[in-house]
Amino acid sequence: MSQRFGGRFSPDGNRSTPASVPVRPHPVGARVNMLFVLPFAFAIGAFFKDPVGLALNLGAFGALMLAAWLTREGVLAQAAYDMRKVARRPAIPRKIFASVLTGAGLALAGMADGVVAASIFAVAGGALHFGAFGADPLTDKGMDGVDTFQTDRVARAVEEAETHLSAMQDAIKRSGDRALARRVDSFAGTIRQLFHAVENDPRRLAPARRYLGVYLVGARDATVKFADLYARNRDEQARVDYQALLDDLENRFALRREALLEDDRTDLEIEIEVLRERLEREGLRAQ
Repeated sequence: MSQRFGGRFSPDGNRSTPASVPVRPHPVGARVNMLFVLPFAFAIGAFFKDPVGLALNLGAFGALMLAAWLTREGVLAQAAYDMRKVARRPAIPRKIFASVLTGAGLALAGMADGVVAASIFAVAGGALHFGAFGADPLTDKGMDGVDTFQTDRVARAVEEAETHLSAMQDAIKRSGDRALARRVDSFAGTIRQLFHAVENDPRRLAPARRYLGVYLVGARDATVKFADLYARNRDEQARVDYQALLDDLENRFALRREALLEDDRTDLEIEIEVLRERLEREGLRAQ
């Protein structure tokens, strides 16, 4: 399918879709997807083996498919960890377990050729998987001196908000309008700036909670309804109204983030002024 490119001189250049929107690539790429394809070679070959070979190949197929699933979940968890400045390590080291399972699956496949061959396959398979995907994050990030209760509340709120954003992005794809899909991606990028501001200081959660919850739920519901309507009848007025809604919400989220940062600057200025007064009283301030 061809893709329309927007810009200043394009036919729809007067719309609010940005000419270039930075979109994060999805963390699950071709390498991970290939892990779900390769095990089928063992499943198909199993039916040309004797009963022992059949069992070994099917066991290898099961182990490798489970390893592929763990790898995908581990890559997604790693991406979420890297995106945040304050994050807990994943509770389960999925990619490490996947490396072990990959070695075990290949060992089962090579067992018919003897223990030595199985051992070589196990070590090579596990090492190659670990080299390709690496280890899971094994330590918390940015947690020094942070109230863990507050951090957990922020993590839950941000995770729920990310779910709403993902639902918006999935829904708008049903409309079949690539420009709008890019617009929603741009909207998501702006909204995530507020997420980062809250993650960097959990005290900001209370004034931002309505934005992370009520407003995003409303935006998600509006996107679902618009996508279903626009996919049916291509109502241009509905398209204009939906873009206006995105613009308004985006401005509100940006203002909320700026207000949170401004409050931080005000608090810092007050602390500096109090310190200056104390130094003056004690005669320690430089003249």
